[in-house]
Amino acid sequence: MLAAGRSFIIRAGNPCRIQGRRATMNLRHAGMISLLAALALTASACVYRVDVQQGNLLDDDDIAAVKPGMTRSQVRFLLGTPVVVDTFQRDRWDYVYFLRKGRDEQATKRWIIVTFDGDKVSEVRKDVAFSQTS
Repeated sequence: MLAAGRSFIIRAGNPCRIQGRRATMNLRHAGMISLLAALALTASACVYRVDVQQGNLLDDDDIAAVKPGMTRSQVRFLLGTPVVVDTFQRDRWDYVYFLRKGRDEQATKRWIIVTFDGDKVSEVRKDVAFSQTS
């Protein structure tokens, strides 16, 4: 009777243990599935890329209006505050504009250099080429 009782207890204990393992395995599988789903959504192409715009928006009409002989305040009124004022060359203002829309590989780039002689514009260089950095 004692042996029968022991075998009964052992048999009764095994299904409980197996059910506990099944429950643990099901939770692990559910966790793995939800982790994989989250990774798939994150890595998908559903990510929005914001437009990157930097510098002064340079209108062709405003750039064409800058003429030699104009004062610094007139240039600032037309083109805005320069992006770069060189501390070593006080008579040079650089206006830079950069725009990359979302996932486009092409970027719109403009670089205008205004050179002064004293307080008057001496030269306007339009659409200066950007140097490629490697």
